[in-house]
Amino acid sequence: MTIPVALSIAGSDTIGGAGIQADLKTFSALGVYGTTAITALTAQNTRGVTAIHESPADFVAAQIDAVMSDLAVGAVKIGMTASEPIIETITERLIHWKAKNVVLDPVMIATSGDRLLAEDAVEAIRTRLIPVASLATPNLPEAAALLEEDVAQTEDEIVGQGRRILRLGVPAVLIKGGHGEGPQSIDYLIREDQVIRLAAERVRTKNVHGTGCTLSSAIAAGLAKGHSLEDAVGEAKDYVSAAIAEADRLQLSRDHGPIHHFHAFY
Repeated sequence: MTIPVALSIAGSDTIGGAGIQADLKTFSALGVYGTTAITALTAQNTRGVTAIHESPADFVAAQIDAVMSDLAVGAVKIGMTASEPIIETITERLIHWKAKNVVLDPVMIATSGDRLLAEDAVEAIRTRLIPVASLATPNLPEAAALLEEDVAQTEDEIVGQGRRILRLGVPAVLIKGGHGEGPQSIDYLIREDQVIRLAAERVRTKNVHGTGCTLSSAIAAGLAKGHSLEDAVGEAKDYVSAAIAEADRLQLSRDHGPIHHFHAFY
């Protein structure tokens, strides 16, 4: 048996619900061997982020090289990048290793509202990382920030922003609708000639810590297993929706607790 391998390039979350920890849990739950390159250490809990310690850019490069030079990495998920030097390093190493199935989650703000990306680094994501990605997965505020526009309110506006992000050099965009209104959370998978609408009923819970990280790593897991982009996105949406629906069973926090990555097992 040969197990698929995925690499997560992201920050560490002390509470274990987002970032590297969420990615490894997701990979494991979905039958993929997870590897990591840690861009930053964070001190955080369900109430917020109290400290961030960036990895040196050359050490991020060393981590990526260590994994890519040894294992057959079938997909890469990029999460928290922290700063422009780290973004430049990630871009350069992915190009060097001819990385495939790169899923970029342009993390800017934590669920708690704390900033996870330097303000001057947004341009580097826009011009450096997006062109090497296979799929970008911004939420509604992140899509607006990438385009320096107001947050989209209607389906036409969301699709329009998705198409403008495509022009930055990525072949596909998944705009996540978790920040939207209404009884359903609707994500839009947008390509040049196609828009796929993925809807799920909203779950009434505060325990949504790590949803974006988990969705992008679940997509990467599907791509690592050889699934098509449409199947990988649809399966990831189902996995995350179930993890949110089962989150309250963990009873870990009165604030924004994590979703239940292993809901199928316990």
